[in-house]
Amino acid sequence: MGQAGMAEAAVRYLRSTRPPAPRPVEALPRPELRCVGEDERAPVDRQEFRRVLGRFATGVTVVTAPPATPDAAPAGFACQSFSSLSLDPPLVAFMVGRTSATWPRIARAGVFCVNVLGAGQGEVCRSFAVSGADKFTGVAYDAAPVSGSPRLSGAVAWIDCAVHAVHTGGDHLIVVGRVNALGTDADDPDGPLLFHRGRFARLTED
Repeated sequence: MGQAGMAEAAVRYLRSTRPPAPRPVEALPRPELRCVGEDERAPVDRQEFRRVLGRFATGVTVVTAPPATPDAAPAGFACQSFSSLSLDPPLVAFMVGRTSATWPRIARAGVFCVNVLGAGQGEVCRSFAVSGADKFTGVAYDAAPVSGSPRLSGAVAWIDCAVHAVHTGGDHLIVVGRVNALGTDADDPDGPLLFHRGRFARLTED
């Protein structure tokens, strides 16, 4: 048998001993998501939903982002729906209403800083909860080290992030951020600002 014949025989042998190709994995069916119809009763009353969930005390943050263009202003909004998400990789998440006018500006910037407000920063929270105003008027801040997002003076902690992923969640968006830098205020005598049952609160010592 010549060299060409030996090569062909070797190829046939290898093909005969090759394991079968893996079968394609079928994706699980997507869950059925739908809105409540106009003639359909909602499963729970909205006011009752808010009343019950208001029993869960949360911290208060301000999510900020640098100007997306040279002629733009920085962006920011008050946010209670913030949480740590993953340690490896380091991820956090916050929720924002789909009708928010601030979120598109943060999305264009692609980065953000979460400022955890201190107990005495209730007025700062109120300033950033207002829509359409210059929220940074009278608010001292510097630039977060990686993203350049506004890092508010007096915040007890800050988390500097890049937008990692965005998911839909009903009438809100779930924004996942990858943490690039973070830190705390060494002088934190009063603790964080809390929100409970529709009003600000503070931690109390026993």
